[in-house]
Amino acid sequence: MNLAVITGADGGMGMEITRAVATAGYQVIMACRDPQAAEPKRQLLMRETGNPRIETAPIDLASLASVAAFAEHLLKRGEPLALLMNNAGTMETERRITEDGLERTVSVNYVGPYLLTRKLLPLMGEGSRIVNMVSCTYAIGHLDFPDFFLRGRRGDFWRIPIYSNTKLALTLFTIDLASRVKHKGIVVNAADPGIVSTNIITMHMWFDPLTDILFRPFIRTPRKGAATAVGLLLDEDAGKRTGTLNASCRPKS
Repeated sequence: MNLAVITGADGGMGMEITRAVATAGYQVIMACRDPQAAEPKRQLLMRETGNPRIETAPIDLASLASVAAFAEHLLKRGEPLALLMNNAGTMETERRITEDGLERTVSVNYVGPYLLTRKLLPLMGEGSRIVNMVSCTYAIGHLDFPDFFLRGRRGDFWRIPIYSNTKLALTLFTIDLASRVKHKGIVVNAADPGIVSTNIITMHMWFDPLTDILFRPFIRTPRKGAATAVGLLLDEDAGKRTGTLNASCRPKS
């Protein structure tokens, strides 16, 4: 059992996670929205790692039909799944409703990973690991289900609160799922990468210019941001704990 699935594998942290997992000898499926665009990165990773068993496959977490199709393809292959890394994420700048009637941030960050994980569980067993990429912003999340989409009194779209809510939901899902599959020997943990220099940071004005200057030294590279998730996927000791939230390569108290 050495098959690994990594969503958002062609992004900054996704590339680092894929590189580490492939170097460890796993067969890796880079689950990406646009496999054709990801092909040069796949070729690069195969050359760098010396691992020819890296492939791409299409998945759009903003489409429940796409998630289901990806999962069905793997179920038909029938290969045992050792590692599932729910890495892909987004922070939308305006309200975008998917074909399923979901706000896009909610679909990509929570509902899509939830559905994918549930559908792939039949392929997982003793020793399998699931890692969900969360965020330090979960701490300001608030799951007000009647207003989970944060429409606001005037229909405003608040991107940071809704992003935080999705990461809180994914963290709680991690804890709940861990208790449900523990008897099967499947471990489930969450990784908080810290503030990382990814598209979510570079494409959004989180801070005013002065605050940005002050915070810039604390922003991690994708490799450093991915380190906690990589440890949860590959380190022997990490396979002995489940249902934990981890940051800076150790469990958070």
